[in-house]
Amino acid sequence: MDTIDAAGETFTVRRARAEDVPALVALLADDMIGSGREQEDLAPYLAAFAEIDADPRQFLAVVEDATGGVCGTLQLTLVPCLSRRGSTRLLIESVRLAGATRGRGLGTALFAWAHEYGRHHGAALAELTTNKSRVDAHRFYDRLGYRASHEGYKLEL
Repeated sequence: MDTIDAAGETFTVRRARAEDVPALVALLADDMIGSGREQEDLAPYLAAFAEIDADPRQFLAVVEDATGGVCGTLQLTLVPCLSRRGSTRLLIESVRLAGATRGRGLGTALFAWAHEYGRHHGAALAELTTNKSRVDAHRFYDRLGYRASHEGYKLEL
């Protein structure tokens, strides 16, 4: 468990637990894209959580405010690669902050924490994907120093 500071407040970052899954799903569903993609049945989320939690290369983070309320999440995956001289990449996915916490520096602090997590675990590069329609997120990632250097493709299976 770690703490991060933003806008004069202290937040806790910790590994998610099964009892956090409903709050995390609510965060994932709380936007235009997620509202049409996520569902109320928690069974598939709990099954996915069990797999994530059992994998030592995964860290599903929960961000809590001073009252212990869940106000953010992201999923970190350490990916060993042959490219870049066999380096490890830190893949950052499913980033969400509660609406009331946005614009106060929490996202910047959370990414600084995530980058340090990656460095501590030997990652040489952080990467993420973001939906093309999330223009506010694109500006945020640009400010953090990320560059849209590749074109990504997805295929539903």
